[in-house]
Amino acid sequence: MPFVASAASIAGPARNAPLDYIRHGYILARMGKSERQVPLTPAVFHILLALFGQERHGYDIMQQVKSDSQGAVKMGPGTLYGSLDRMINAGLVTKGNTQDPRRIYYKLTTLGQVTLRAETERLSRLAAAARRQLGTA
Repeated sequence: MPFVASAASIAGPARNAPLDYIRHGYILARMGKSERQVPLTPAVFHILLALFGQERHGYDIMQQVKSDSQGAVKMGPGTLYGSLDRMINAGLVTKGNTQDPRRIYYKLTTLGQVTLRAETERLSRLAAAARRQLGTA
């Protein structure tokens, strides 16, 4: 049974929606295809960021995540493809170019782009609050 927490800090249409705790982050319990999906797990955030602006296949996504995180995040195939399946079901990502049968390409949907921007803003506000609290603002 997943842990359900209050979502009072989520802005927009998802306000006060229940959250499911999934390993090291949160996803909405009822991932509707018309709502922003924040807060995101670190894996989902990194995948959305890697897909922003271009289609990528799985190995390319893993390499981009490694590059974006300066080697701090090394995503394995299980995490990547499990996350991608959930993201497709949630309407954040769709399959892209299918001309090469050896590789599946993925791309962001409009909802995926909106969600990435919303999560980036949420993290920015959180970091600003932390800097103020720590006296490093």
